Amino acid sequence: MTQRTRETTAAPEAAAGGLAQGWCALSALHGRIEAHIERALQARHDLSVREFSVLNVLSAQHDGPGGHLRMHQVADAVVLSQSATTRLVTRLEDRGLLSRYLCPDDRRGIYTNVTPDGLRLLEEARPTHDAALRASLQEAAERPELAPLVTAVRALGSSA
Repeated sequence: MTQRTRETTAAPEAAAGGLAQGWCALSALHGRIEAHIERALQARHDLSVREFSVLNVLSAQHDGPGGHLRMHQVADAVVLSQSATTRLVTRLEDRGLLSRYLCPDDRRGIYTNVTPDGLRLLEEARPTHDAALRASLQEAAERPELAPLVTAVRALGSSA
């Protein structure tokens, strides 16, 4: 193998290693944030991160065209399988936080709405969620391998 061949094959391997390292850092940041928020929401509101996410997504629905989400859209929004989302919605419905009804235009479709109790819990939990998110980002920013990702997350948040 010539020197030129070794250099050519080493470049993609180095790039792949950097890509994997970046992915590991992103995964670590996500895991840290989710665990921190999970502990805070469970302790103060008996609510999981996923439950909060479903309530949050569904609370943004409206009565106009395209204003209600079908179960697969909720699943996509909270990054869960459709079956896991259905089980989660059922648990929230059993707690009185969500209600389901048939779509008036398509009797095959089922919509899910956040109940007044669900909206109240969501609004009570939002400051806890946001404070835990800020705290976990601040902790992560102190780690050199995570700091660039924290900067990116904060930049995305300020542009929204």
